[in-house]
Amino acid sequence: MNTTAIINIAKQQLGLDEETYRALLVRVTGESSLRAMTERQRIDVVEEMKRRGFRVRSGGKALPVSTKPYVRMIHALWKSCHRRGVISDGSRKALRSFVSARSPKDDPDFLTYEEASPIIEALKVMEARGQEAGSAKGENREGRR
Repeated sequence: MNTTAIINIAKQQLGLDEETYRALLVRVTGESSLRAMTERQRIDVVEEMKRRGFRVRSGGKALPVSTKPYVRMIHALWKSCHRRGVISDGSRKALRSFVSARSPKDDPDFLTYEEASPIIEALKVMEARGQEAGSAKGENREGRR
């Protein structure tokens, strides 16, 4: 979706009248028209609208949060490992491959507690490894200064 469409959706979601909307555009970019703005300026407008409460919705593609705490733990650990650089692909597809290699099921949402436990432990070890690597990098940076 382009930034112009996102800005128009945000305008509606925030309930901005025309005067308030134009004032926001001028305040953020110096321009009162989206057509006169660069792409970078439109991105700045989107960021300002997010700061004011606009939330981008995924169009219903997001999966519902699991009611099982151990499944939520798997997803959280997977994301943490990705953020720490332990795994390169943080996608759901990659998580499913990881799970299928370690359990009889290929989707973490269908695991029993007993099936999920070894996966959680493996992810905890991976996360700790990423944390140690991050700490080591931080120490190296400190030593150079």
